[in-house]
Amino acid sequence: MAADMMKEVKLWNDKREREMYDNFADLFAIIRTMEKLEKAYVRDVISPKDYEPECTKLIAQFKTLTTSLKDTVPSVDRFMETYKMDCPAAVNRLLVSGIPATVEHKAQSSDMGTAVAVAECVQHFITAMDSLKLNMMAVDQVHPPLSDLLSALNKVPQLSSDFEGKVKMREWISRLNKMSAADELTDQQARQLLFDLETSYNAFINALPKSS
Repeated sequence: MAADMMKEVKLWNDKREREMYDNFADLFAIIRTMEKLEKAYVRDVISPKDYEPECTKLIAQFKTLTTSLKDTVPSVDRFMETYKMDCPAAVNRLLVSGIPATVEHKAQSSDMGTAVAVAECVQHFITAMDSLKLNMMAVDQVHPPLSDLLSALNKVPQLSSDFEGKVKMREWISRLNKMSAADELTDQQARQLLFDLETSYNAFINALPKSS
């Protein structure tokens, strides 16, 4: 009787099931860590310079993990409800926004000069447009250059928060966040995104002060 009571209780039956629970633990940890990071940023415990790369890394890890778990965790909201996770800040950053708060709210997390910021924007515009022209349509191929572009646009002081390019990039990033990393844009979506990038680029050039 005592021997039966001392018998080890296994949480999994095979290696595959163990890996699934390990992934669940990783997802739980990412959400919890993001919640703490967001609160630390709001309370000014962490600087924007340190916050942004950590937040970007967590978002990327979350995107990769949820894609691999899409069959076992079809709904992150349901996963959080099952494990009684109350993490509203993490939900907003991971499921709604998909980009760091420094990028979203135009926090100046870099001291680069305007000229360098403008050059960076041009580079990201070209990279994003070229990627589409090379038929790179998967979400995990489209999302990074758009996120980089929005981050660069937010570093140009001449651009307002409602600048056309920023608004369109935020809309596209929000749309991509609702898709899995392996999902691909349709031909129609890719054509629209390319058009939005081209019009935003032209608006960006026109918004810059003209040299005399």
